[in-house]
Amino acid sequence: MIPLEERFLRPSVMGVVNVTPDSFSDGGIHLDPNVAAAAARRMVEDGAAIVDVGGESTRPGSAGVSVEDELQRVVPVLDRLGGEVPLSIDTSKASVARAALERGAILVNDVTALRSDPEVADVVAASGAYLCLMHMQGKPGTMQEEPRYDDVAQEVASFLKERMAFAVARGISQERICLDPGIGFGKTVAHNLELVRRLDVLLALGRPVLVGFSRKSSLRSLTGSDDLLGASVAAAVAAFERGATILRVHDVKPHVDALTVAAAVA
Repeated sequence: MIPLEERFLRPSVMGVVNVTPDSFSDGGIHLDPNVAAAAARRMVEDGAAIVDVGGESTRPGSAGVSVEDELQRVVPVLDRLGGEVPLSIDTSKASVARAALERGAILVNDVTALRSDPEVADVVAASGAYLCLMHMQGKPGTMQEEPRYDDVAQEVASFLKERMAFAVARGISQERICLDPGIGFGKTVAHNLELVRRLDVLLALGRPVLVGFSRKSSLRSLTGSDDLLGASVAAAVAAFERGATILRVHDVKPHVDALTVAAAVA
């Protein structure tokens, strides 16, 4: 594959299709594989460069699901799409990653950065797929219980540097890797804002950065509103202006339009 930064030019939008009953913002609406597949196609039509399909919620307080349950959720969606749209698989399980890559996915998005199942690295290495490594303090069930950092940007960057070294040691070319600071994953509102404000600290690692601020509760804390579209778009544009390459979003068209304008005046 070509280097990730050549495949995903700034700014690229990653659409989100959660095939789960309990995701924080869209749980349950894509449980029907036909509905999920149609949503993925629509996102690409609206300008998404890739669609991230996930079968396990990682919202704060969530519990994990079995490999079998995760496969039962995502495989029917992937089969219906048949590789016709660019897909990412949001998983930390090697068997799920393998099944998705066999069905045309081109990127594995691991929120545990290869810590939960290190064999994910071997699956990615063998396939030649792209890989996204995300920072998370703790686990989804407990990550929002008083997260603390001395310097959140430096600590997140240090973690991602170490996990990228692990991935490279397992045979994954660095040019196939992008990094995600993990907005909302073991961070306070202040931590999330500082990570975007100081995105240059992550960019210094030399890899494209993915930011997913869409519909996060931090935005509700800032605005006091349950309508988070405008706040999500603003966060995505701010992240792009500070160097992010991929913006992971739920509402593709408004983000594509806003980022197109932001790029035009940059």
